Amino acid sequence: MDLYEIQQLANLVKDADLYELEIERGNMRVKIVNSGNVAAHGVASGVPTGHTGDGYCHTLVREDKVSQVAQLENDANCHIIRSPVVGTFYSAPSPESPDFVAKNSPINADSVVCIIEAMKVMNEIQAEVAGVVEDVLVENGQPVEFGQPLFKIKKS
Repeated sequence: MDLYEIQQLANLVKDADLYELEIERGNMRVKIVNSGNVAAHGVASGVPTGHTGDGYCHTLVREDKVSQVAQLENDANCHIIRSPVVGTFYSAPSPESPDFVAKNSPINADSVVCIIEAMKVMNEIQAEVAGVVEDVLVENGQPVEFGQPLFKIKKS
């Protein structure tokens, strides 16, 4: 894939009013996000829709969770745990293990709530506050972006 093809894809995303497009060809992966489209549609969570059979992986996801999170940040009793890195979200230490936390789980400030794998490094993410998990905002194995909301916590 060369620069011209990437520019054509960027134009496609803009012209088709898409939020996000992710393409994988061989060992190269390109993700294009239309930042002008965020306000119109809310944010994308990056959940893959699967392979299309042509060797490409396309992603287009829109969710209204961002507006909900923005409202919650003004609530003094609510804390949003965000991803500190770009990577892959894991809700448990291994596929056979139970999740670190689930909805309605009580947590302490030093409780591990998930792992984010970034560049083959497993980063344990701590809760930062004591409280109860009100909502888990991402799915196990889902790619996450820097600053993306992961958990909604009701402070105790």
